[in-house]
Amino acid sequence: MKKLLFIVNPMAGKSAYRNNFGEALLTLHEGGYIPTVRFTARRGDAAEIARTCARDYDLVCCLGGDGTLSEVMAGLVSSPVPRPPIGYIPLGTANDVATTLDLPKNNILAAVDRIIYGHPMDFDVGTFGEDTFTYVAAFGAFTDVSYETPQQEKQALGHFAYVLEGMMRLPKITQYHAKVEYDRGVIEDDFLFGGVMNSTSVAGLIHLNSEEIKLDDGLFELALVRGPRNIADLRQTVTALINRNYSGPCIQMIPTPWAKFTFDSPVAWTRDGEDGGACQEVTLRNLNKAVQIMV
Repeated sequence: MKKLLFIVNPMAGKSAYRNNFGEALLTLHEGGYIPTVRFTARRGDAAEIARTCARDYDLVCCLGGDGTLSEVMAGLVSSPVPRPPIGYIPLGTANDVATTLDLPKNNILAAVDRIIYGHPMDFDVGTFGEDTFTYVAAFGAFTDVSYETPQQEKQALGHFAYVLEGMMRLPKITQYHAKVEYDRGVIEDDFLFGGVMNSTSVAGLIHLNSEEIKLDDGLFELALVRGPRNIADLRQTVTALINRNYSGPCIQMIPTPWAKFTFDSPVAWTRDGEDGGACQEVTLRNLNKAVQIMV
């Protein structure tokens, strides 16, 4: 029998872990694992549990949303190698990573089957200064929607809560002057949005072609949306986003292993849908094949 560390966020998905949780533990046991369950109580718990305990287990299973998974990955990255692979049971709202990996969402038993019968896949992780992130670090339009949308609205409305909150923020959209350095050049302009991602889905709103995005190639997708200079530019940008056209004059998507952002003053960032703090200068780097996740 293999040892499994089961990290559970009890607040995720309207506390949906209660549904079929006992059956999930039994299924894992029948699949060859001896599970040890640890519940999180506050932000940072999942990372600390993974960092201090994961080395003693053959598999780390994570039940929660993208934020919980992000913490578990951060804890593993700071732990000694070899690191056990991660089994992910997504019970969040946006579930971006689950969408990218085509994992069963909000279905504990189906996700457990994927963990037992799946295989480990290499996964790149990003550094944000001295911190880490799993799939996206960004600034600008709508990036604060995920972590500032009230929890009760997330639980009551689900993904639609993000859309409502985003619509309410339209009058607040501002532009940020930034110099963006990356491995093949420098871009300086005013941007509505910028950041890097290792995902085909961001906030459940941005969707990239899964055939073009490789999650273990050592490259981010550097995403930049220039600020509109007139109504025609704004219309063109909105149309491009709706049509998922990320290669026009207003929107760029550039593969790169690192990117450095420099602003005129501190700018607020998000990391994996959570508050990432304000930075005037920050460098983001790709840690190639830093962890493995069951798919």
